[in-house]
Amino acid sequence: MVKKLYTKIKLFYEKYERLLLPGTLVFGVIVDFITFKSIQINYAFIILGLHILFVGAIIAFLNFYDAGLISNKNRVLKYFRLLCPLGIQFSFGALLSACFIFYFFSGSLYVSWPFILLIVILMISNEVSREYYLRARVQISIYFFLLFSVFAIILPFVLEKLGAWIFLSAGALSLLVIFLYITFLSRYIKSEKITIKRFAVPVIIIFIFINALYFFNVIPPMPLSLKDSVIGHSISRSDGEYTIAIEPESFLESILPGQTIHKVSGEAVVVYTAIFAPGNLATDIVHHWQYKENGKWVSMGRFSYSIAGGRAEGYRGYSIKNDVPVGKWRVDVETARGQVLGRVQFDVVEANFAPLLVEIVE
Repeated sequence: MVKKLYTKIKLFYEKYERLLLPGTLVFGVIVDFITFKSIQINYAFIILGLHILFVGAIIAFLNFYDAGLISNKNRVLKYFRLLCPLGIQFSFGALLSACFIFYFFSGSLYVSWPFILLIVILMISNEVSREYYLRARVQISIYFFLLFSVFAIILPFVLEKLGAWIFLSAGALSLLVIFLYITFLSRYIKSEKITIKRFAVPVIIIFIFINALYFFNVIPPMPLSLKDSVIGHSISRSDGEYTIAIEPESFLESILPGQTIHKVSGEAVVVYTAIFAPGNLATDIVHHWQYKENGKWVSMGRFSYSIAGGRAEGYRGYSIKNDVPVGKWRVDVETARGQVLGRVQFDVVEANFAPLLVEIVE
């Protein structure tokens, strides 16, 4: 009876494998999107940690079982082995979607799209090459990528620090963990497929690649995120609140990128931003003003201010530029080392008289 049940489940799995594997990954993605929108960040990190442990344990079990180090006569373990690929896909999906969520909202898509695209490709690649995706070498490579990405998210929150040495520490920690993990596997599994030498090349390539993306400022500056940005004509502060004079926009204008500022001669332009930072994290933010001249973006000045974390709506700051010439403008909101949090784009046109303005309070 039990043998027949196992055979039925196995046949069902083999028949619908093309749907079950990507379906499980997508399910993990959906669970993460729902979960991370409704819980506190500390609980999100606990869930990420559990996924890391869970998928690491499943990969180890899968390779131990296939190497004959675990008895295949135990019915429970046979069922577990059969479902292992689904468990791996679920946790990979959950971890990749978590990375997508954190990095997507922490950077500008204009700059960080290569890294975010890489995460998306990993999320959908199992459908195209699922057999290759389930090989030990590929699993370990993806596992290392996820370790590095997750540690790079968690360490700034835990240490309440931001900078290159934090990112390098995340990389060093992920290397240490994957080295110990591979050493553990190779100690018991006597196979040419499970050796440090075999896994070293893909791990080192991934390590160098991620570091290159970071130092070329492609990876977003976790854990900062741009919560809000406003372009206005003037700004004032009273009782801890900012009052900004802006031009009213229609609903369509408010959702389309870019904005038009009608200014009279000699009038200044204000860019206001609110940036989320966790806990007691303190750092400097730069507004990099750029003007499009002869088809190229030309730097027109950098204005910096310090922020402190802990405010859910984001730490507020602004920069003002006088004598703004007519044309296309953009302001990159950056960290001190040039990582782009977001980009504010607008066109400046000359007006014969002052436009109608409304005041908003931030």
